[in-house]
Amino acid sequence: MSHDGIAPRAVLRSVAFLTAGMLTVPVLAGCGSDDPAGEPLAGADTAGADRSDIADGGTLRWAVDTVPDTLNTFQADADTTTARIAEAVLPSMYRSDARGRAVRNADYLASAEVVDTEPKQVVVYRLAQQAVWSDGREIGAADFAAQWRALSGKDTAYWTARNAGYDRIEKVERGKNDLEVKVTFGRPYADWKSLFSPLYPKEVMGTPDSFNDGARKKLKVTAGPFTVDKVNTKEDEVVLARNSRWWGDPAKLQKIVLRAVPHDKRVSALSDGTLDLAEIDPEAARRITVAALPQEGNTPLMGPEADRSAADALRSWAVANGSDEDAADEEVSARKKLRKKAEKYARQQKALGGFEVRKSLEPAYTQLALNGAEGPLSDERVRRAVARALDRKDIAGTVLKPLGLPAEPVGSHLALSGQAAYADSSGALGKPDAKEARALLSDAGWVPGGPVEEEKKDTKKDEGEEAAGSEADKEGKEDTKGSGGSEDSDDGDDGTYIVGEDDGKNHGTGDGKAPHDSGTGTGQLKQGGAPAGAYAPKGTAAPARADTAPVAKDGKALVLRFVLPSGPGSKTLETVAGRIAAMLEKIGIRTDISTVDDDSYFKDHIASGDFDLALYSWPATAFPATDARPVYSKPVPAADGSLNVEQNWTRVGTDQVDQLFDQAIATLDDSERRDLIRKADSRIWAAAGSIPLYQRPQLVAARKNLANAGAFGFATPVYEDMGFLKKSAQGPEGSPASKKGGSGS
Repeated sequence: MSHDGIAPRAVLRSVAFLTAGMLTVPVLAGCGSDDPAGEPLAGADTAGADRSDIADGGTLRWAVDTVPDTLNTFQADADTTTARIAEAVLPSMYRSDARGRAVRNADYLASAEVVDTEPKQVVVYRLAQQAVWSDGREIGAADFAAQWRALSGKDTAYWTARNAGYDRIEKVERGKNDLEVKVTFGRPYADWKSLFSPLYPKEVMGTPDSFNDGARKKLKVTAGPFTVDKVNTKEDEVVLARNSRWWGDPAKLQKIVLRAVPHDKRVSALSDGTLDLAEIDPEAARRITVAALPQEGNTPLMGPEADRSAADALRSWAVANGSDEDAADEEVSARKKLRKKAEKYARQQKALGGFEVRKSLEPAYTQLALNGAEGPLSDERVRRAVARALDRKDIAGTVLKPLGLPAEPVGSHLALSGQAAYADSSGALGKPDAKEARALLSDAGWVPGGPVEEEKKDTKKDEGEEAAGSEADKEGKEDTKGSGGSEDSDDGDDGTYIVGEDDGKNHGTGDGKAPHDSGTGTGQLKQGGAPAGAYAPKGTAAPARADTAPVAKDGKALVLRFVLPSGPGSKTLETVAGRIAAMLEKIGIRTDISTVDDDSYFKDHIASGDFDLALYSWPATAFPATDARPVYSKPVPAADGSLNVEQNWTRVGTDQVDQLFDQAIATLDDSERRDLIRKADSRIWAAAGSIPLYQRPQLVAARKNLANAGAFGFATPVYEDMGFLKKSAQGPEGSPASKKGGSGS
């Protein structure tokens, strides 16, 4: 899953230990007309068009984050580009629809059903008669069996990253004929539809060598509307070509080129004409939206003649008014550089007029992660206080409203609105309430306005060196800001208000906030700004103010280290972190926001537990019992004495949540399974290890005449339907004349 930009896929206290009365698990609705799943907050936006309106041929140049290190999605270094390639070139028995639900893929599967549950679960797959691999061989039981053996976990020679579900299969065999595959499970498995998607040929899965190495850079045999033509690491691109043996609707495009382009270079690539489709950030989206607007007035004169004319006039004026010729020349040079930048910007804007922004919401949500392994957040009362201080609706609005997207906070860890398992279970934690949050802190021993021991200054710091033990000294690359990310914060401020100590800045804000707080509610009180007698003698700790006073315990202020990634695409996270910090200030919790290298964010900080608070994203899938369990399962001690957290980076888990997941994964009744998932989610909320905030925006720049591609939302792309519109089907600006299904309908 991803930090808002990263996308990969366990503390120590059970819900039973929560303070009496804290846990209120809401009554869960059944599945019927009152199913709380509802509709997706935003549908797909792909400029939908009929296949008859799309020209035959052409090349789609599509930006991706990387050229993948492997084409095998079951290996540890597979990434999102690996998955995208697999969707286009390999069979999937099931795909995701517009509501994030698994639906049968009729190109490969005529039917699939559970035919027995006693004494064991048996699923029979009936394959489409025309389904063949690119070498002409029929897709069949041998391919299913080879994939099961490779992913079962029984043979450690296979370097597999996951085997969930395959480890429950007892045997795979041919059914009544060549088109029938019979799969028998040793243990019940509700998410059986997640298996064999994608399905690799037996040539890949048949031996450890072919699995480990054979499919890393090439796939000799495929079975999709496209094949892998070449993987060009020098040119940073993967070329997919139309599959001549494809039996379904033939692909409209001749080729799809997946080109690795960094996010901060995508606007240039779009304007240069080297990309047709690219996921972009909000700033780029604004540029493209502006470029599409009608331009009024005349374009100012630009070019060499204009440069010379302006430069000569400026130099003459400067010399005539007493400047020497060198200074005048420097000014002229600066103006020329500025003008060249303006010209480049103008050229880009003109070229960007041929694109439009297609937007939806990703099937993923951003959360605030609270590390419960140690420190103040190991106390669930403190975690719950943090959670109840947050106005999640405000945070969602900050991110999504400016983009014109629905700004609803996410109410579930395990599903998103529109998916079958979705229900807003945040009531298990309680509504935002600063008073209740402060009460929780008090109950945990964190006292507002309590005395704080002053830390000894390290003289080396005055000599330009970092204080011993500081994160900046360890990392050598972190940018640590004060509470709320304010760069004006005083690193020596320990959170206690000290009367009469003035830092020399203008504190007369007059807005009701604490002086020197940049709007976050912290700072120092300035002597002389209030009527006589309002202050105690200099050096006296100020009396606690219940609404904003920093809290302390055992002589230490409650300060949480908030870690964020740096680099392109991190602006949104910085904004969100600032809002969160301001909300926490209101209940007396301070934050130190640190930005760290993008590349090391997960490995060196999130996965290793080197954080108190962090922001990153998790995907929502159609199979939460399988896919979400390692994210929320309780950590267990490993044989070497370390803690096995799987993907539970918050290290907060409970036995009860694990039991509910185990029950759900073995429950074949859809309604009962959904109820179990929702109950598990309620208890995850109550443990307050992670707080879902908002569904991630999905912004895609697309050439106006490109149809059936863009912001797909939940839906799996239909690669064979993508293409460029015929002239006759284009509107006045090149986009579909009637955008049939343009919003994913």
